Amino acid sequence: MQMIEITQSAQDYFQRLITQQDDQGLALRISVNHAGTPAAVCDLQFCPHGQSQPDDREIEFTGFSLFVARSSAPWLEKAEIDFEADDTGGQLTIKAPGIKGSEPTDADSLEERVAWLLQTDINPSLASHGGRVSLVEITGKKEVVLQFGGGCQGCGMADVTLKQGIEQSLKRNFPEISAVLDVTDHQSGANPYYAGDARGESAV
Repeated sequence: MQMIEITQSAQDYFQRLITQQDDQGLALRISVNHAGTPAAVCDLQFCPHGQSQPDDREIEFTGFSLFVARSSAPWLEKAEIDFEADDTGGQLTIKAPGIKGSEPTDADSLEERVAWLLQTDINPSLASHGGRVSLVEITGKKEVVLQFGGGCQGCGMADVTLKQGIEQSLKRNFPEISAVLDVTDHQSGANPYYAGDARGESAV
């Protein structure tokens, strides 16, 4: 089994993309940004001929090669790249279970466990609306203090997102939490995703 599995549908997709570029020797290169942290993400890009790094690992597929950054290789074990076609064109997905490191255990601090949940579960949902949330602190009364950013800052639905989405998720996972507070300066937010929206929709 190779370090990274690319399904046949994804291989066909990459072959079509590379052929369309009309660039002899064009390959793909994958690396991991912020490896070993809850914010870890895979970065998959075209790699023109001669622009791979000397210590990259090359994996050959029919019609193209995938270069894997050496520092990222340990984090990409058992990763899978898939492509699922649909009426709008299709969706490319990269599943890399090891890139975020190990989930905090009950022995770790509440701050670490809450931050992990925010980064791995809640922020991916907010990201689809251009938003994010970060942990400011947890008070002595077990109050979780959060700050919104991106499209969530200044968003008229931020309070709904906080109460109906984030607070419920945090309390479900950490019953000891007494409250979830928002200290964001929403007055300074620019171009919120739901600016002026009164449809009653939540960003989560």
